[in-house]
Parts: sequence; structure tokens; C-alpha cells
Amino acid sequence: MISFWSRLIDLIAPRPCMVCGCRLAIEEEVLCAACNLHLPRTGFAANALDNPMARRFWARIPVERAGALFYYEAGSEASHIIHAMKYNNHPEAATAMGRMTAEEFLPFGFFQGIDLIIPVPLTRKRERQRGYNQSMAIAEGVAEVAHIPIVTNAVKRNTFVSSQTRKSLRERMENVENAFEATGKADLEGKHILVIDDIVTSGATICACVNAMRKTANFKVSILSLGVVK
Repeated sequence: MISFWSRLIDLIAPRPCMVCGCRLAIEEEVLCAACNLHLPRTGFAANALDNPMARRFWARIPVERAGALFYYEAGSEASHIIHAMKYNNHPEAATAMGRMTAEEFLPFGFFQGIDLIIPVPLTRKRERQRGYNQSMAIAEGVAEVAHIPIVTNAVKRNTFVSSQTRKSLRERMENVENAFEATGKADLEGKHILVIDDIVTSGATICACVNAMRKTANFKVSILSLGVVK
């Protein structure tokens, strides 16, 4: 049931679709029905054990499952969602997209056996500048649907040298080398953790984050993101 107040607020302050800009219906979040229908979904939910994203991490970190909701391409219509989340002060969009992702992955058993969710952290300075961590906002939406606790004190990011955009694989790996540090404050030993980020390109950031935590504990790891670059 949609409340009278929700309908009134939607009438006074209509919400735009973050892809096409059209007005959203009262029951829609972030995307209108047409843009949702045409979102370039990966289909990875049906085969989370072996897909192009999972293979990106093979021989780098031990991955149980990997998935992303849609294919990301800079400048594409779908990229407007990520841009709004990261640069236009829309953490609520990230949370809504996290819910959408979890709702599509849940029926395939993607979250079965996962104990903890760990969003990829930002440096304190960058999080203060942005006002939030978009990966944390995504994780909150996933947790709401999957009913898995979020852990925020397992790993921290000490450095942010520069954006990963337009870097080669080697440059991406060097850019995040030693960027993360396990805090030792969370019990990860023997757990199955789900690492969440907004976009996976080369996988260098997630690998660096996971490898930092693996210095202090042995655990299983799965990966989930909104977008993945082909």
C-alpha cells in the first residue's frame, strides 16, 4: 500500500528517471518501466559460479560466486545511474538499486551461505567530500532484501591516488596496491563474505581489498556489483 503522504509528496516533488529523465510513477524507483526493461542485464544471477565476471578474478583471489546487475559502458544510458549515485548526491538511488539487484539474484540462491557483507570502503577524506560511500549505500539495499549483516570495520582504505578510469590493467593494479588495510576488528575467520562495489572493471580494487583482509583471516569470498565492464 502506498500512503496518501507518499502520493502527495510525489505530486509536489515528482521524481525523474535517472536514465531518461521522465517522471517516475509512484511505485517506481530510480528507473521508469521502459528504462528498466532495456537495462543491459548480464544474466549472471543464473550462473554465478562461472561467468565472465567470475573469470576475471580466477587465479587472483578465490571467488565462490560473482555477479553484476548490468553491463556498464561509459557514456551509455545505464551509466547515468552510476554517475548520479557517485557525483550527484543520490545515495538513495544506490540503495534502491541494491534492493533491485538483490531481488533479482535472490531466487537463484546467490546469497545462500553468505555470512557477512563488506562494502568496498572509501578513504575518510573522500567519503567526507562525497558525504557517503556509494558501495555502502548499495550494500544497505542488498542487506535489506537478503537479510545479511553489513560489516564496516573489517578493512579500511588508506590511500586514494587517482581514479581508475582510463588506466590499463597494470596501472589499475599499481594504483590500488597497498591501498587497503585489514583492521583486525571483525571476525572473518571461516566466514563467507560478500564484497560489494558499484562497478567492476579490471577487478583490481576488489582484489586489493580482499587480499588485504586475507592477511589476517581465511574466508570464502563472493562479489556483487551493480555494473560490470565487458
